[in-house]
Amino acid sequence: MRQEGIALVQGEIRRHSEEMTSKPIRIIVTGGTFDKAYDAIKGELTFKVSHLPEILKLARVTVPVAIEQNQLIDSLQMQDENRHSVLDACARAVEERIVVTHGTDTMAETACLIGPAGLAKTIVITGAMVPYQVQGSDALFNFGTAFTAVQLLPIGVYISMNGRIFAWDRVRKDRARGIFEES
Repeated sequence: MRQEGIALVQGEIRRHSEEMTSKPIRIIVTGGTFDKAYDAIKGELTFKVSHLPEILKLARVTVPVAIEQNQLIDSLQMQDENRHSVLDACARAVEERIVVTHGTDTMAETACLIGPAGLAKTIVITGAMVPYQVQGSDALFNFGTAFTAVQLLPIGVYISMNGRIFAWDRVRKDRARGIFEES
């Protein structure tokens, strides 16, 4: 009986996995520390292009993906019109599963705009405390966690940071410790 139960669960996991990997995932890029690069001429972190194509190649992602560069902006500079642009992109997307890369300083505010919209989609927002191109970056780990989470979570809006998943309305950034926690 135990072996039959295990085989049944394994079959269900395999069926669910095949079903999920055939559905494309939209990645909406907004910038943030995630996509910053060091400009040696200016001596500062700036935006050039998104690192998502490189990350997807490095991670050997086999799930169909559509990348949409919504904007490249530091989240501290994000205004209501920028957040509404992200919401509109999520609403327009034909995909039911969406990962949004976003600056960590205001990602919770963007989540608070998207969450109440009640979109019938699974949306996971993630970012990085250290730019992808800088040694010791958390970008790849956070993106991988969000990419997996968007395939497994039910419809809703979430933030994925520090190896954890938070509901859009129960998360805050602890700026002193540089981590996200439940609010």
